[in-house]
Amino acid sequence: MADDTLLQELERLKAENAALKARSAKGLSCKVSEKGALSVYGLGRFPVTLYKEQWAKLLDWTEDIRAFIRENEAALKTKEDKSKSEDRPAPSE
Repeated sequence: MADDTLLQELERLKAENAALKARSAKGLSCKVSEKGALSVYGLGRFPVTLYKEQWAKLLDWTEDIRAFIRENEAALKTKEDKSKSEDRPAPSE
């Protein structure tokens, strides 16, 4: 390949990479499953998959979930808290 062709290909790949990064800026992505459900990737090891009416019901309940989190802040752990507790050895009796 000529240098010009390589440079054009490099620029094309850079643009494609930037577009992909912008699309999943939050680290999340969506996909329609084989059964027609919506799968959200990037929250954990496995995707969260629900049908559209389930997503609608969950999204309508957003404020209730946020209020529940606020009310139970002390009892709820973050993923980081959980991994720290798993690193500690169990107390011996």
